[in-house]
Amino acid sequence: MTKNIDWANLGFGYTKTDYRYIAYWKNGEWSKGELTQDNILHISEGSTALHYGQQCFEGLKAYRCKDGSINLFRPDENAKRMQRSADRLLMPRVPVEMFIDACKQVVKANEEWVAPYGTGATLYLRPFLIGVGDNVGVNPAKEYIFSIFCCPVGAYFKGGLKPTNFLISREFDRAAPHGTGAAKVGGNYAASLLAGKVAKERNFADCIYLDPATHTKIEEVGSANFFGITHDDKFITPFSPSILGSITKYSLLYLAEHRLGLKVEEGDVYVNQLDNFKEAGACGTAAVITPIGGIQDEDNFHVFYSETEVGPITKRLYDELTGIQFGDIEAPAGWIVKVD
Repeated sequence: MTKNIDWANLGFGYTKTDYRYIAYWKNGEWSKGELTQDNILHISEGSTALHYGQQCFEGLKAYRCKDGSINLFRPDENAKRMQRSADRLLMPRVPVEMFIDACKQVVKANEEWVAPYGTGATLYLRPFLIGVGDNVGVNPAKEYIFSIFCCPVGAYFKGGLKPTNFLISREFDRAAPHGTGAAKVGGNYAASLLAGKVAKERNFADCIYLDPATHTKIEEVGSANFFGITHDDKFITPFSPSILGSITKYSLLYLAEHRLGLKVEEGDVYVNQLDNFKEAGACGTAAVITPIGGIQDEDNFHVFYSETEVGPITKRLYDELTGIQFGDIEAPAGWIVKVD
């Protein structure tokens, strides 16, 4: 059975599903996690997550295949990234095996919410780790909660795979040099809300952040990673210690090189050298791939392939990636975990 939802017109928003997973860290160890129907967290008013931002999260999806089975895409990489975020904020690591098992439990318990094959919709999983307990000083918490909930979602940017335009943010930075930009922590996103609001008020999908030290290089596109295709067919994505490394981005780097035969590079993307690129896009778990039609930088507007048509290489990358995720194309070893 599948829930009666207008899957083709589903947006990217919260829906209360039937079950979520929760585990508690106390006295130096994790409890045996369990599924619960309660979507309300009961935590101390002194929780460090509330006062000092001691929390991190992840995002991944479950995909319905043509044969009815369900795929998770590289959940081990999400688990490892959450561990790196936890290390940065002095929180206990969630073991990779525990993370993947929890994801499987949540998907299986909410199987009716996994979209039918062919609709383009998916089941989005949101694992998170928060510091809780009775605290008041600026110190790491002594207790933590690890939880995962899920929601059926459609496209992150309205319209799906079609070019959209972005605005360079020169007034705001996403992260500080040597800060928490490489960790998936809530504070980074809270700091981005105002810049995103400014961009949307000017009818752009979101803002593009430059490197905080020099404001000369592209780092991230809102909450997604940037990539560009040069005129000599090189796939380039920015490299910086302030960037959150997207699992989608690293998957595209591999596919561009090994499936499409492109040269690939992580390096500097100077905002005054956008003419080097014939195509560009934003990529991430939520966005998948969003082609970038044009970028507004102060009084200058730069158009890549087209404001209305998707570039051919971007389209091939999108088809290859989503084909793997939905089980239509053979995946590199270890990329797909089946939910039994």
